[in-house]
Amino acid sequence: MKKLLIPFLIGLMAFLYIFIIPDEPLSVKVTFKLIPMVLIIIYAFRNLPPSPTPAMRLVMIGLFFCMLGDGFIAVSFVAGLGAFLVGHLFYLSGFLKLSQNTKGRVAAISPIGLYSLIIGSRLIASLTEKEEHALVWPVIAYMMVISIMALSAILTGNRLAIAGSLLFVISDSILSWNMFVTDIVYSDVLIMTTYYAAQFLIASSLATFGKLAGAPAVIPVIKSGKTF
Repeated sequence: MKKLLIPFLIGLMAFLYIFIIPDEPLSVKVTFKLIPMVLIIIYAFRNLPPSPTPAMRLVMIGLFFCMLGDGFIAVSFVAGLGAFLVGHLFYLSGFLKLSQNTKGRVAAISPIGLYSLIIGSRLIASLTEKEEHALVWPVIAYMMVISIMALSAILTGNRLAIAGSLLFVISDSILSWNMFVTDIVYSDVLIMTTYYAAQFLIASSLATFGKLAGAPAVIPVIKSGKTF
């Protein structure tokens, strides 16, 4: 039961923020928005092995910067975007250290690149039409980084990290499309449910990475024609 307590609290606080807490006052809304991320960081920390690898520490730092992005974006879109971009840089740095390159995983670059190109071109066209030229390059940089982050997660072969990174891409795609292209029905619910799920899965992946890191090497010993 103790293992389920923090995930339960994460789900409960996320539900309260998404469905119950009103938009005003803003300070209360932002506070409740941050609580699930604080709990996710605590959960991730508890999942770390006694001697976490540098890659795991990078993912933890990524979670922290994403939490900052949650707060900043409420008052400044550019500041929030910058914090999330830094968070993704830490994510992809950690995932790249954990990557296991195979032809099948590297092949994922094609669909991810195509998806980013389609969504990105539409966003840039919409920003240009609305004369939001100052946002064009930040949006391009962010989309490039989050796409590489998703690819780096795929290269790890870790299902939780892969699912989390892809949900993050989906969440940000809905957010960007809703802000700059056209309104999406229930966008707030879709954005935050996929976002919290993404962060929880990324945090959960540390436990499985930790098991792999802490597993003793199995060295076959050949003696008298037998393997032990």
